[in-house]
Amino acid sequence: MKSVLVTGGAGYIGSHACKALKAAGYQPVTFDNLSTGWEQAVKFGPFEKGDLMDRARLDEVFVKYQPVAVMHFAALSLVGESMTDPGKYWRNNSFGSLNLIEAAVDAGCLNFVFSSTCATYGEQDNVVLNEDSVQQPINSYGGSKRAIEDMLKDFDSSHGLKSVIFRYFNVAGGDEDAEVGEFHRPETHLIPIMLDAIDGRRDALTIFGTDYDTPDGTCIRDYVHVCDLVDAHVLGLKWLEDDKGSRVFNLGTGDGFSVREVIDHARAVTNREVPYTEGPRRPGDCTKLVSGSVRAKEELGWKPTRSTLDRMIADAWRWHQTGHYDA
Repeated sequence: MKSVLVTGGAGYIGSHACKALKAAGYQPVTFDNLSTGWEQAVKFGPFEKGDLMDRARLDEVFVKYQPVAVMHFAALSLVGESMTDPGKYWRNNSFGSLNLIEAAVDAGCLNFVFSSTCATYGEQDNVVLNEDSVQQPINSYGGSKRAIEDMLKDFDSSHGLKSVIFRYFNVAGGDEDAEVGEFHRPETHLIPIMLDAIDGRRDALTIFGTDYDTPDGTCIRDYVHVCDLVDAHVLGLKWLEDDKGSRVFNLGTGDGFSVREVIDHARAVTNREVPYTEGPRRPGDCTKLVSGSVRAKEELGWKPTRSTLDRMIADAWRWHQTGHYDA
């Protein structure tokens, strides 16, 4: 069985990717320092605790498993924190990724699937974004991700390291079997915060800004189901194994939903009221962020069949009701 090294495999998206890799016939090897991940989420392959800043530890894992590819999710990802503590993000995300890339190249592991973000596009209000849109990140989270994309391009030129780069929009939902799910500390994502408010884990959801130029005054975002997202990663891995070369793909559905629309759908799905308050806009929040790309569908054959708002909320709610990791 071929092994794939999954950095951040104990986190939200990484753990779902490990399940998808196992179903596709690979052995996912989780490499995680558990700073934001959960050991209870490592259920589908071996676990190697380690930090990307520790090159010697990375080398040990590459020698032990001889992976055919790297799937790189590990990163700090709190946008607000990245604006107040940029050094932390440049150090962890960029330097850690450089260590990983060099370790992979030295081990002869030349297929690399990278978890990037639409945050590399920065503030481009009401612009439908595709892979050729200008990248102009406004914080060190987006900046560090763009820097890693640049590293991968350079190492392709110099060492033949082939990469598939996925720029995500808003990821939501959870495993339909509720084996793994979304659980962050602190929680910053709209849907789990909303579900916390519904079941009393927090007092209320705050809507940040109600005066945007949208039909109901709240921000609009493009949501994609986490299981659809990780399906794309398995397709990206197969793309690399078929020697199709390096490529960048947006992962979004092209459909945008406002905060109020998400609340309305959650009320219908859970049959419960959503306690919320209204607050001022947050710095850096755009009016509308939606992917206009069809490249992943046309070239990878990606079919985001689960990415309806009701399905994403229902799957997240199932996980929310059946259990959390030990905090």
